[in-house]
Amino acid sequence: MTARRATRSKIPIMDPSVWPGPYRYAWLIGLVVPLLPFVAWGLVAATGWSLWWWLGPMWLFVFMPILDLVRGTDPTNPPAEAVERLESERFYRLAVYAYIPLQFVSFVWACWYVATHDLSWFAYVGLSLTVGLVAGIAINTAHELGHKRPRLERRLSKVALAQSAYGHFYVEHNRGHHVRVSTPEDPASARFGESFWAFLPRTVIGSLRSAWEIEVAALARKGRRWWSLRNDLLNAWAMTAVLFGVMLAVFGTAIIPFLIIQTIFGFSMLEVVNYVEHYGLLRQKLPSGRYERCEPHHSWNADNIASNVVLYNLQRHSDHHANPLRPYQVLRHFDESPELPSGYAGMITAAVIPPVWRRIMDHRVVDHYEGDVTRANICPRKRQRILRRYGVTA
Repeated sequence: MTARRATRSKIPIMDPSVWPGPYRYAWLIGLVVPLLPFVAWGLVAATGWSLWWWLGPMWLFVFMPILDLVRGTDPTNPPAEAVERLESERFYRLAVYAYIPLQFVSFVWACWYVATHDLSWFAYVGLSLTVGLVAGIAINTAHELGHKRPRLERRLSKVALAQSAYGHFYVEHNRGHHVRVSTPEDPASARFGESFWAFLPRTVIGSLRSAWEIEVAALARKGRRWWSLRNDLLNAWAMTAVLFGVMLAVFGTAIIPFLIIQTIFGFSMLEVVNYVEHYGLLRQKLPSGRYERCEPHHSWNADNIASNVVLYNLQRHSDHHANPLRPYQVLRHFDESPELPSGYAGMITAAVIPPVWRRIMDHRVVDHYEGDVTRANICPRKRQRILRRYGVTA
């Protein structure tokens, strides 16, 4: 059986005296993302081609998959002797913090630009999507910060979520997804046979509902009502309301389509990553009726260098679920984790084209469970069809 308990990776580790070697400053590469709207602006000015306003989608769907392919993978783990030092180095925290001011500078600039320039619909949509990509990657920044204990980092997590209007992620991810991951009860775990376009509305609505139920119940246990600034959903959404309200007051209603497009594209980037991370994987139920502990084989992983340095090692997802407080710079590869054939950028591209995704991933899910598809997290409405296809009697 492929699914088994975590063991120490057999991949050789680097000498702790030289770790992390050339990769230390690679984490700053992710700060290029919030600068993409400015790069697009410069390229349009230099060439006169409106196509460059679409630099964000081009970067995500074309450039990054190529970089992942060219740069390759690195499964090396940080040596245990270096972990404490790496966790204490402020540089790694500052590399995450720095994303947020750049994110909002590009957002405000884009609001000004669309309000003061006569853009064609093509250019308008392209710039909106490019800024939306910045918002989507900001959710990953919020993800890294939201798992930390310092109050400052948790507050910065909500700030990063304001642009995408996805403040409920702060509650749902930490207290919902991490509890129910890779189970049918988790709205953020994609099911075997479920397309991304079916998953998207299910996870958006389900995560919002789940976050609200979790937060209201938590407040009730403390004797507080839901209508309170202590409600983590309300105060996170208030940040979005203030941000968008100020932008509308300053730049006018011409930016309304821009705000809508960048918001939807931003949170869709989060959800397509969620779709990739746990597709078809299932924690089995114990005789007690509870689910087994989350293990490395309950998350899809990738060691592609390019995507990992941009996403703060998000692709080492198994270790993250096993140790949510573990900082990104010391997340580990596990040999028993199921591996994606490409980095997240390439898999996102495949996910939005369901036939391509099924061709790439469905047989990998079946192989992971050594042909016993009943052990997968199967889409209920396709269950009978899937069982018949793989020769299983319902």
